[in-house]
Amino acid sequence: MPTCLVIMAGGIGTRFWPISRSNYPKQFHDVLGVGKTMLQQTAERFAGIVAPENIYVVTSDEFAGIVQEQLPYLSPDQILREPQRKNTAPCIAYAAYKISKKHPKAKLIVAPADHVILKEEAFKARVNEALEAAKEPVLVTLGIVPTRPDTGYGYIQYQDSTQTAKTVKTFTEKPNLELAEAFLESGDYVWNAGLFVFAIPTFKQELTKHLSRLAEQFEEGRAFYYTPEEPEFIRKVYAVCKSISMDNGVMEKAREVKVILADIGWSDLGTWKSLHEINEKDEKQNAVDANVMLYETEDCIIKAPKDKLVVIHGLSNYIVAEHGNVLMICPKDQEQQVKQFVEDATKLDSSFS
Repeated sequence: MPTCLVIMAGGIGTRFWPISRSNYPKQFHDVLGVGKTMLQQTAERFAGIVAPENIYVVTSDEFAGIVQEQLPYLSPDQILREPQRKNTAPCIAYAAYKISKKHPKAKLIVAPADHVILKEEAFKARVNEALEAAKEPVLVTLGIVPTRPDTGYGYIQYQDSTQTAKTVKTFTEKPNLELAEAFLESGDYVWNAGLFVFAIPTFKQELTKHLSRLAEQFEEGRAFYYTPEEPEFIRKVYAVCKSISMDNGVMEKAREVKVILADIGWSDLGTWKSLHEINEKDEKQNAVDANVMLYETEDCIIKAPKDKLVVIHGLSNYIVAEHGNVLMICPKDQEQQVKQFVEDATKLDSSFS
């Protein structure tokens, strides 16, 4: 049975506004300035592990055309169109039940489309270890070895052993700083990267056990998958199915979950600050993806179209980001305001969202 890849590419990424917009979110942009979008980089990362015909992308209905444009080798059947956003459990269930019609015992790798992985070879090695560990009835996830007490990530506690795949003890949602510091000090916690590996029968068993109605709803589509009736069936299911994450709905309750510890240069790129951290910087610690002239400017992240000259004097620790009809200038340590900016700008004109 083949190994299949499911890329989750339906998010909006509002914290990366104004680059990430509601009609063209960050996974479809070349955020790192490397000539490839995040979606393209994610698909290419699995070369040699998953054949192109076994790559599936789950995305919002309105983004299907962008996915097809960026990954032209995908057939329409490999682009799964969600009529509305219902979190990760329904997204993964849709893919697993559809793929199981053709490959009932396939192993699935489920990965977000908008994460950065700098150590590609180490990543491939960890994924292969996860595939090896994902024998029925085991669900496997990747855990990122933490480098700081970060409150922006979920944490996984594991039972230490000599085994490559460690037994998971607990999942914890984003903690406060005091708890994050305790996790780091204890040495048996890793960041939850939201990447899963499992055999389809294992996933189906656990979904049936813990989210039985969701399992029934997608099982009922067996006759419709890979047919012209699939979109209408999915529209009806998504109108009534529960919105719940894979972690809350399945992973936290499953009987046998393992974690592979991974040092892979990972970032979920959830904030402008995280982009500044991983980007190459000049001698003044500015991360620049723009045509610039900088004077007495330090510790900034600057991203703008290359057909404009950006001249900056006297800024320290700022985000300067321009895309389309929006220019945003904001202190880096105030970037939690970005969601409010989006809300207020959308009230002025929906084209700003």
